[in-house]
Amino acid sequence: MPSCRFDVLGIGNAIVDVISRTGDDFLAAQGLRKGAMTLIDEARAEALYKAMGTATFVSGGSAANTIIGAASLGCRAAFIGKLKNDETGAAFAHDIRAAKVDFSTALAKDGPASGRCLVLVTPDGQRTMNTFLGAAQSLSEADVEEHLVTQSAIVYLEGYLWDPPAAKAAFVKAANIARGAARRVALTLSDSFCVDRYREEFLALIRSGSVQIVFANESELHSLYQTGDFDTAATQLRTENILAVVTRSERGSLVVTRDEVLAVPAFPVGLVVDTTGAGDLFAAGFLAGLSKNKDLETCARLGALAAAEIIQHIGARPLTDLGQLAAQNGIAI
Repeated sequence: MPSCRFDVLGIGNAIVDVISRTGDDFLAAQGLRKGAMTLIDEARAEALYKAMGTATFVSGGSAANTIIGAASLGCRAAFIGKLKNDETGAAFAHDIRAAKVDFSTALAKDGPASGRCLVLVTPDGQRTMNTFLGAAQSLSEADVEEHLVTQSAIVYLEGYLWDPPAAKAAFVKAANIARGAARRVALTLSDSFCVDRYREEFLALIRSGSVQIVFANESELHSLYQTGDFDTAATQLRTENILAVVTRSERGSLVVTRDEVLAVPAFPVGLVVDTTGAGDLFAAGFLAGLSKNKDLETCARLGALAAAEIIQHIGARPLTDLGQLAAQNGIAI
């Protein structure tokens, strides 16, 4: 097999984040479930935006955040995601290319506007997300170019893609191409409510060998195995014969394989400002390490470092060169 053009290819929802600080009372008044991601239509997006306070606009989307983080760590990175040919779409495309990520997905000429995620951040750093997928849900099999998948060492898929049927088909196509080309496929479970909707299908992806690497947080893991006991869920995860990583906020992460369970501490953080993108950037660090053939502990430390950087400011894109930050902390990449 010839060497790969890209270390990591991400496929996910292309979304622009609209981030605003708020209080629990606002969430209650709007009938929002704290800490959850809820899909909304364009009318609800407009109404909620009008009710929000001052907002910051940052290109986002879970897999896109991960891929930009990986690029900041020196990975050759690419992204596939759908946008409309509008002002929001143009801004997203500019941002991701400026981050040295290859992005060539054709912009839609018709249909819904480019996607937006209204992110409400409470004083404890928790984020409540309300997502209008817009053009992102128009991602289809035609957007998954076979040569991009076969030329990528790791293909990283966003669990949220399982919601729109066309995007789900694109997800499956990419996974099948990658598996046929002996490339590794990684899946982030994205959200516990997403797992609630598609538990059996996600487990089937894992158990069929379509996915070899899984990222989850504690609530997603509990949902996957329908248990409130962490040790029970982790034991079940160990039987899946995959590489899995479970993030546990300030308690660090757990790297799980059939042969070992490795606990890796979190990096110390002075002040948690916004947890948006913490899991995305953890995955960025871990995948960057994996693509460079680092040991699993080093991969998890890179993930912890990237997550620590992201939660100390507003927005889910790094404000610091993560490669330099890793070097400053004695982690070779």
